[in-house]
Amino acid sequence: MNEVEFAGEIWYWRGPAPWYFITVPDDESAYFEAEASAVSYGWGMIPVTAEIGGSVWETSMFPKDGGYVLPVKTSIRRAEELDDGDVPTVRLRLRG
Repeated sequence: MNEVEFAGEIWYWRGPAPWYFITVPDDESAYFEAEASAVSYGWGMIPVTAEIGGSVWETSMFPKDGGYVLPVKTSIRRAEELDDGDVPTVRLRLRG
């Protein structure tokens, strides 16, 4: 599998460094977990190229609760007119 695609809900994390994320579904997280040793760097981060609509960016997924979460930049949310609770289609490709 070279690319995964799924729909996921955007949610807001109000931690010390607030950010928006999309939780990667279990099946897709399992794929990335299997590939993690080849591309991961520190703390289990996995580098990916992400795409929502016409926006493409490079980022890294964070491990969380046995799966992964994808951070969604403010510039991407604005370009795609997305907010907390929206459910965009996401495409992810491993980098590394």
